[in-house]
Amino acid sequence: MSRLKSSERRLKLILMLQDSKKKLTVNDLAEEFGVSRRTIFRDFNFLSDINVPVTWDEYSGYGVIDGYKIPPLMFNSRELATIMVGLNFVKSQVDKNLVDDAKGVELKIKNVLPDDLKEFMESLDDRTVVDPFLHFGADKKEGGNWYLLSSAISQKKRIEFIYESKVDGVVSGRTVDPYLLVFYRDHWNLIGFSHKRDAVRNFVLDRMDKVKILDENFDGNPEINVEGLIFNSNETGQKIRVYIDKSAERAFKANLPTKIIKLDRDGSKKIKVEFRFDNLDYLNDWLLQFGNNVKVISPESLKKKREKILNEMLSETRS
Repeated sequence: MSRLKSSERRLKLILMLQDSKKKLTVNDLAEEFGVSRRTIFRDFNFLSDINVPVTWDEYSGYGVIDGYKIPPLMFNSRELATIMVGLNFVKSQVDKNLVDDAKGVELKIKNVLPDDLKEFMESLDDRTVVDPFLHFGADKKEGGNWYLLSSAISQKKRIEFIYESKVDGVVSGRTVDPYLLVFYRDHWNLIGFSHKRDAVRNFVLDRMDKVKILDENFDGNPEINVEGLIFNSNETGQKIRVYIDKSAERAFKANLPTKIIKLDRDGSKKIKVEFRFDNLDYLNDWLLQFGNNVKVISPESLKKKREKILNEMLSETRS
């Protein structure tokens, strides 16, 4: 057969190993690809480096662990561009584990692509930047073991962990039925049923310690959809009413950490927005990014908090 590029040969090698009815020898593979035995050994070393579970015994030769499957990576240039945008978005986040995992995925894809598509992918990687302020300006940090929690969710297994409350700093043990993982701005959140509170609660992953998957299954709740889980914690919060300037509408709606209940346009430059939220201190800090493009209508307690924080900022400037 005609000579293949190394990336194409290695991809075909993986497919042969996982689909072959019998184990293959180095001589068989060298003859199949028209290369030397040394080249085949180099290919096996490469597969080992990218964690392909190659097996070998002296009687039957090479194969892969039963059940291991990898689909052929037959991307066109548009699909690769989409993948690179997604990977670059993940690499721009502050979660170090997520960044490292994205780099690992990128490396594996590059190593099995034909050379022309590999060059195309590398050129996009150098010249496609998603969220530059996060990418270049934020220190990376450990974001919690989202992968372990995703395993618990997929298996519908109950978990237990030690949690430090953001409100009062109290550390306590929790047992939770994990429903959903949500990445919000710069951190991971777990939403699940807390047995301590007997209610659905949100937990920030970097405040969770000693996470353990228990050998106890929980029943999934088909009546709660993803949107319901994400916004459930604010359903009983205080009703908030604000005016926002039309120039800030898009950014406000895209980043508001809850669901808008009502939105009124009266033809002027101001839009009246109504929503519920349960942490007024957090909301007060969050509103600062919009400056005078947002004005609080109610509740009075939020208006006072807003006035207080602005006065404190001014007093610090004067001093």
